[in-house]
Amino acid sequence: MRISLHLIFLLAIQSISFGQSQNIKIIKDQRIDGLVSKQSTVIPPATSPQLSGYRIQLFFDNDRKLLDEARSKFISLYPKIDTYVIYNAPNYFLKVGDFRSMLEAERIKITVFREFPTCFITKELINLPRIDQD
Repeated sequence: MRISLHLIFLLAIQSISFGQSQNIKIIKDQRIDGLVSKQSTVIPPATSPQLSGYRIQLFFDNDRKLLDEARSKFISLYPKIDTYVIYNAPNYFLKVGDFRSMLEAERIKITVFREFPTCFITKELINLPRIDQD
């Protein structure tokens, strides 16, 4: 009984599908293809892991040349400390260091304060500090 019901069901489906020719027309927005291709692209992971820490902001101005001069001065005095130039319209900001603690940043700020008296410590995401092989 069970086999005959399955057989009848299959025959009914075959007769319906063979008896009619089916044409399906898909209407879609052209932007869908762009979204599908964008979704399928592989996004590489961040190459530099970041963590919460501190940097010292030394200088800011809307003139890039003045900022570059301050950066050159800092690099000549402290070549082992990384520098970062950040543009946030209309100003450029010069930030230095990747300090994990406020104490580390405060130690460097005291030595830098003579050349850059307006410097202050900011909390932000930092790169992992580099390890010197000396």
